[in-house]
Amino acid sequence: MAEPVPPVDLSVRIGSVELPNPVMTASGTAGYGTELGTYMDLSELGALVTKSLSSFPWSGNPAPRVVSAPAGMLNAVGLQNPGVESWLERELPSVLRTGARVVASIWGRTVAEYASAAGALAGAGITALEVNVSCPNLEGRGEMFACDPAATADVLGAAAAAGVPLWAKLTPNVTDITEIAAAALGAGAEALTLTNTVLGMSIDPDTAVPSLGNGGGGLSGPAIRPVVVRAIYDVRAALGDVPIVGVGGIATGSHAVELMAAGACAVQVGTASFYDPRAPINVLCELRDWCLGRGIATAAELTARAHHTHETHRITETGHR
Repeated sequence: MAEPVPPVDLSVRIGSVELPNPVMTASGTAGYGTELGTYMDLSELGALVTKSLSSFPWSGNPAPRVVSAPAGMLNAVGLQNPGVESWLERELPSVLRTGARVVASIWGRTVAEYASAAGALAGAGITALEVNVSCPNLEGRGEMFACDPAATADVLGAAAAAGVPLWAKLTPNVTDITEIAAAALGAGAEALTLTNTVLGMSIDPDTAVPSLGNGGGGLSGPAIRPVVVRAIYDVRAALGDVPIVGVGGIATGSHAVELMAAGACAVQVGTASFYDPRAPINVLCELRDWCLGRGIATAAELTARAHHTHETHRITETGHR
């Protein structure tokens, strides 16, 4: 009689936050509340990450806001949202009733706006606050907060008003993401969400008009996964054992394993949800099966495996020369 296969311990720790498994939704792809609850039990995910909220209602960019791209999509939604106060009243209670762990994402145009959004979420019952610093800084030169270490640090300091663990969501559209990551951690971030979308654009060849109403936008989906893997790998190599949440191009369990091997301790599923709303739970099931098939007992074992194997390979190769 065959021995029973031991279950996989999928629980993970992200800074001070403990989750039952490493798979979450990605901000901007799962709405503000229970939209995906029709397709899965939201409490089965590690956490539900909201679309980014501001301290005020915001209408976003003109249409078209989303267009397809090779191996992904371009979006310029423009951070449309009902504002934190409306979300707290109309959406959060129903989400919490599902038993889901909620990570609220916030954004702002100024440091004060980040502080206001974070302060409104104090005592709301959220698990963590994901601080989207990939927004234009109206107090600076118009570039993203996440393009400058000092500006990033200022935003993270302001977000402490929420009184919950902070995750800094960074952009890959910088020269050295490790410098920005270090600034975020130094200013109080417990974890880093790597990464946001890659700047992109498409133009209709017949009309010579940009496909998106805003002109340019952010590229997401499978096309950016190699960029994300590199960002995660570089940050882990430069900063050591720091909590990283990987996001970008995950559609299967093996994609999640790849980002975790690069250094992530958890992942978020985003664009895949647009063509399959069950994508996050599917990725979770496939991740569990992947571990079972290889005798891996815990999800935590997956984190940073590429760094260990790379170093072992380097030493072996050096010894053979």
